Amino acid sequence: MDGVLLVSIVLSGLYVGGNIGANDAANCIGPGMGAGLIRYRTGIAVVALFVVAGALIQGGASAHTVGKGVVTDPIPPLGVLAALFSGGLFVTLATFFKIPVSTSQSVVGAVAGIGVVQGLTVNWSKGLDIVGSWILCPILSLALTWALYGLTLRVLRWTHDHRYTRQTLQYLVLASAAYAAYSLGANNLGNAIGPVLALGDGLIDTRLLIGLGGLSIGAGALLFGRGVAETVGRSILPLDLPGAFAVQVSTGVGLHVFALVGVPVSSSQAVVGAILGIGLYHGVRAVSSRKLGEIALGWVLTPLGSALFAAALFKGLEAALSA
Repeated sequence: MDGVLLVSIVLSGLYVGGNIGANDAANCIGPGMGAGLIRYRTGIAVVALFVVAGALIQGGASAHTVGKGVVTDPIPPLGVLAALFSGGLFVTLATFFKIPVSTSQSVVGAVAGIGVVQGLTVNWSKGLDIVGSWILCPILSLALTWALYGLTLRVLRWTHDHRYTRQTLQYLVLASAAYAAYSLGANNLGNAIGPVLALGDGLIDTRLLIGLGGLSIGAGALLFGRGVAETVGRSILPLDLPGAFAVQVSTGVGLHVFALVGVPVSSSQAVVGAILGIGLYHGVRAVSSRKLGEIALGWVLTPLGSALFAAALFKGLEAALSA
């Protein structure tokens, strides 16, 4: 393979990783920020550290699914480049407008789009499993948050030292942000490096690629994560201290469960489902239906738009290079 093309592919993968950090890692600290428990710089530093740890320790399973589970035939290098660039671009646009969307949807949609336009073997059964997980994950987070939030409130009623309680909650929220970040790295790393791994074993060292992917996610969170974090923490539903803790724990559990089975899911969907669990506990009117509508529209348009753009970009690159 041409060296320039390989470098371009790797850089595109790191671009996707940066977008995961900018759009998705914010979900790990947005609830804590919204509750006034976490300062942005402190929280994002913790997130950057633990997202790299999750990617290094448990990120391999989802990378295999994205790289070889959706399209089972080898994807041509130009197709990998087009899929990664397209997947990253749609998340960049969403980050600019402060809308939490799914990097998993964007990249998986782009990979499927390349497979269809090239006539490759697309594993539609695996694709349906992934789509089903996108629906199941926020439902799981919603149910877990509803139960955990209620339990936390009951425990707090037994305590009388409010200063100690607040301090304890601050530590718990920071710890839950770290866990959510770890789960994000384990689950979403595949979106950044999976298509690169699909190029073939031995082409680039897997551990090096995992490390670079994890670092790119951390860098994206540090540099560009504030806007989406504010949307998650404040625009959907104002959160209290127990709510922030419950949301972040539930988000981490949802991501981690699917990371263990190698299915890339959306941290945005997990955290929005979790926040809805708090809203349902207090009553549906507490939730901003307008903001939820914007987010839901992004979830529908992201995989479709990414698939179409990736296919068009691939054909355009192919025509330009063959001319």
